[in-house]
Order: sequence, then C-alpha cells, then structure tokens
Amino acid sequence: MTIDGGAAQDAQLEDAAHLAGVPDEFQRLWVPHRMTYIQAGPEPLREECPFCEAPKHPDEERLIVARGRTAYVLLNLFPYNSGHLLVCPYRHIATYDEATAEEVAEIGALTQTAMRVLKATSRCDGFNIGMNQGAVAGAGVDAHLHQHVVPRWNSDANFFPIIAKTKALPQLLGDVRNTVAAAWPA
Repeated sequence: MTIDGGAAQDAQLEDAAHLAGVPDEFQRLWVPHRMTYIQAGPEPLREECPFCEAPKHPDEERLIVARGRTAYVLLNLFPYNSGHLLVCPYRHIATYDEATAEEVAEIGALTQTAMRVLKATSRCDGFNIGMNQGAVAGAGVDAHLHQHVVPRWNSDANFFPIIAKTKALPQLLGDVRNTVAAAWPA
C-alpha cells in the first residue's frame, strides 16, 4: 500500500520478471560472502600467518570446526568444494617433516574424523586429501603446514572451473561451518 495525500491506495505488486534489470540469457552466481576477501585485497592477512592467527579468535569467526591438543580443523576460505577443510598444527611449522610424532598422530586422527563427519553431513562420494609443501608445490600459505580434506561428489565436476574459472558453491561458509561443527564428536 502507498500513502498519497493522507489516503491509502492499493499498490500493485510486481513479480520478479518485472523488477529492475532486463532479463537476459546469463545465469548469475550470487556469492556475497566473497566480498570480505575482495575488500581485504589480494593477500588477506598478509602481515600475519592466518593459521597462527585463527585459533586466537572465536571458532565461529574464523570458521574453526574442531580443536585438538596440537592441531585444529577449520574451513578453507577459498574452498574447492563445500566442506573443504584444513587440518593445521597450532605450531608454526612449514613442512610435514618438522611435525612431532604427536602432531602427526593428531593431524591423522582429525583428518579421519573430518572424513567421517563430511560423509555423514554431506553424503560425499570420496575425498581429495593432501598437503602442498612450499610455494613451488602450490601452497597458498607455504609457511604453515596444513592438510586439505576436500569432499568430492560424483556430480561435482563441471565446465565452470575449466572454462569460466568459476567454482559454484551451494552453501555459505558459515552454514557449512555450523553443520560440520555440530556433527563433530565431542
């Protein structure tokens, strides 16, 4: 309803086809959560190690889903797929050979739990698990060891990453974090 000269008049409701913009053949991927990274510039947390910094903040704020004694699990800010987790030691070490036996054991145990939780919450069909050691090997954060746990589905491969350099992610990071954290065993 609109008010015109003190008198109420019925307003005509418009459907989505008549809203601002001209309909065209393009499909749009709305990813508002990415604005945080765009506004942060090309290298977020460039001055600080993101994996040393994350545990100093509330879990929800830094997308941490579980904490252990020597290592913890968080969502990747730049995921390959929904549910892409990282398992990191708290200690700032660059490569796997620098990890203690206790850290190696906990990274392994947290990785196994991550797989079980992702199977239960997302019904994935498989995983890519690995560590990129050093910038030359593709590590985005090469100064701090981290293991990727990437859930995969039979239907997750499409032309977007290859042709359009775009990855379609069906869930917001906060929603994924809440689901995985809630399913993580105590």
